[in-house]
Amino acid sequence: MPEQTERTRMIDLSGISWTLSVTEAGAFTSPLVTGHQWDIVPAKVPGTVAAALAEVGRYDPDNPAPLHDKDVWYEGWFDAEPGDYRLCFDGLATIAEVYLNDTLVLDSRNMFRRHEVPVTLDTRNVLKLCFRALTPHLEAKGPRARWKPQLATSQGLRLIRTTLLGHMPGWCPEIHAVGPYRPIRIEPADRPRISNQHVLADLAPDGSAALTVALRLENSDAVPVLSCAGSTAEMDLQEDGSYVATLRPETITPWMPHTHGTPALYDITVHAADQTFTLGKTGFRRVEADHGADGKGFGLKINGVPVFCRGAVWTSADLLSLAGDEETYRPLLEQARDAGMNMLRIGGTMLYETRAFFELCDELGLLVWQDFQFANYDYPVKDDAFVEEVQAEVRDQLAVSMGCPSLAVLCGGSEIYQQGAMMGLPESRWKGPLCEDILPSFTIGLRPDVPYVPNSPCGGTLPFSPNEGVAHYYGVGAYLRPLEDARRAEVRFAGECLAFSNIPSPESLADGLPVKPGHDPRWKARVPRDRGAGWDFEDVRDNYLKTLYGVDPAELRYGDPDRYLDFGRLVTGEVMERTFAEWRRPGSPCQGALVWTFQDLALGAGWGVVDAAGQPKPAYFALKRAFRPLQVSVTDEGTNGLAVHAINDGPEKVGVTLSLSCLRDGQLPVVSGRTDLTLAPQSAQTLNAVDLIGAFFDVTYAYRFGPLSHDVTVVQLTDTASGELLADAFHRTGGELAPPHFDLPDCELRREPDGSWQLDLTARRFLQSVSLSVPGYLPEDNWFHLAPGAIKRIRLKCCVPSEEALSPTGTLRAINLGRQLALKPTDTE
Repeated sequence: MPEQTERTRMIDLSGISWTLSVTEAGAFTSPLVTGHQWDIVPAKVPGTVAAALAEVGRYDPDNPAPLHDKDVWYEGWFDAEPGDYRLCFDGLATIAEVYLNDTLVLDSRNMFRRHEVPVTLDTRNVLKLCFRALTPHLEAKGPRARWKPQLATSQGLRLIRTTLLGHMPGWCPEIHAVGPYRPIRIEPADRPRISNQHVLADLAPDGSAALTVALRLENSDAVPVLSCAGSTAEMDLQEDGSYVATLRPETITPWMPHTHGTPALYDITVHAADQTFTLGKTGFRRVEADHGADGKGFGLKINGVPVFCRGAVWTSADLLSLAGDEETYRPLLEQARDAGMNMLRIGGTMLYETRAFFELCDELGLLVWQDFQFANYDYPVKDDAFVEEVQAEVRDQLAVSMGCPSLAVLCGGSEIYQQGAMMGLPESRWKGPLCEDILPSFTIGLRPDVPYVPNSPCGGTLPFSPNEGVAHYYGVGAYLRPLEDARRAEVRFAGECLAFSNIPSPESLADGLPVKPGHDPRWKARVPRDRGAGWDFEDVRDNYLKTLYGVDPAELRYGDPDRYLDFGRLVTGEVMERTFAEWRRPGSPCQGALVWTFQDLALGAGWGVVDAAGQPKPAYFALKRAFRPLQVSVTDEGTNGLAVHAINDGPEKVGVTLSLSCLRDGQLPVVSGRTDLTLAPQSAQTLNAVDLIGAFFDVTYAYRFGPLSHDVTVVQLTDTASGELLADAFHRTGGELAPPHFDLPDCELRREPDGSWQLDLTARRFLQSVSLSVPGYLPEDNWFHLAPGAIKRIRLKCCVPSEEALSPTGTLRAINLGRQLALKPTDTE
């Protein structure tokens, strides 16, 4: 390739020096006065005003000041070889004016648009960005709304294309999104490039793969040649000036979510004379919506395989800066993968994510459910200008994920139908053209390989009825229903569910929120709540603490706040595990469920299963157990006994041994049994406890013919060949809380040959909710139940730089253990 000169290189404007200034709204109408009338603050691009001000101590994310009532001016100087260029913006939040050398070149009013502007540069150039105050626009009058939701602070948000993050009190900190939050770059106008590319990787039912690529090649007369997966083809020139080619690679590995197979990827390249362009990676897969035998359900088949979709609703990797780079995303997305999640949903109240997000999901085998950024409101779809802006937004955002196999569902938005229906309006009022006509008309053409869902939730007698279509299921959770409601509701697919005030680990609270619940208002300020409701989600958690464990939450909170927190950590994880055991069993109509939410936006007992510092909460580990691809779970079927469900989501058959023991005092076997099974690929089996024991035994204590003979039943799934424990499940018959005792487990903490550390635990008596605290290390499992006899092996991941790592030491506690155990390396004892 020829050597690139300054004239042919792209200029990444994140590398120049930027400053910003905050002024009163409308104080300056011209860019000519910038740099003289107000304070100057260093800034980063991409970035936000909030992040820049916080960096210099002028903004407190824990007590955020309003930003939408101010104008903000950015200024950056750069050198270039004079000539014609393209000025490219990937995201400006939200009412933005762009001045190049003090001439207005762009006026943008949509945070979700991407722009290219032809410009002429001088040797020395200045770029000024003015982000106008949003408040006057929110106060402007628009078409009359048919309903007014309580979700956000302003009804005017339905008229402005901006994120709802920062506008939902009780949901997240009111940190307003302002600034050039996505990259800015400059490209020479005559530089050869590819534009308007359309990538479609398909897998036919017979397993044959096809890759179709359409594109425009600018500033080059060469005929482009497409290459992928060992296949190459010269592209054909079309009448409209674009090039098209279809490749049919003979040997490929289909892309599958990591729980069910291998997320195989292949590079796409285009060669044009001496130029080589990369179009990224793609995977060959087929996504089909599965509506069930009655046509009223919803689920996904990937390459013809039914996939139980489990995961969570994504919020934001960094609410302060709205960062969208691989370095920010990777730790969180790897945590999702490691937890056995295979789907994340980007809800309509959040933010479109970047190409880096989708590429990581491609790599890690995570499906993505993408809501378009519409939620709750009655949007002005009779306004032609609004509709044109929405259409451009859809084109821009679908271009970001073009060719990414992880994109599995496109959805018209969040709770628009539900909001209107709950206001008592007829279907003709709340089901409108935005989600039924406008959005799908574009998605079908741009991503025909991805199923479209009009809204989340939708389907059923009412759009939020859980027994049809897609539900937002909070029967178990906010609506305080008993755990049996998860079955009674006949949930088909939960686009969101199981919202609880999930308590972080003691270590996270000590670092970021060292206050006691019930004694400090800062604690309650971090507990999520619905706007206008007289209760919050800590009340929801306390309800299940009382009904399941017979504990008085208020008495415990004030008398022993640390134990109250431990019980709270136990109960939300237990409810989640038991609910997913219900939904994943073979007889369930449920085909997927996504927990609300994946990560918190402020440190505290928020909805997230990962806290705002990126550390997993106890609820995360509960989901990690519930989501295991190779899994055993139990459900109490009353007089039908105890059902045992063995699941193999993987692509290979597995030989396993299934064992069951009913224990008295958490220690003495009363009855036991076992059987060997071969679990076929992507299959599940349900057995009754009698199948293992070989005769009747009142495992669930449903018949009550005599005194209770056992208090806990342990079911274990082990590898038949190696004896390795693969998964376990527990059923309590003597009350939800195990009796306290003082029998410490045996432990061995040793360094493995590869330098990692492993903890082996063996209990003498059943331990409930074992928690490990090892500063500087993250256990691969935590807050788990421990059965007597079997060895529980837990790897410890070092969380500090290797040069700072020390030998792990810490403590082990359990809800029913009367004392704690010191953990230290065995070879130093």
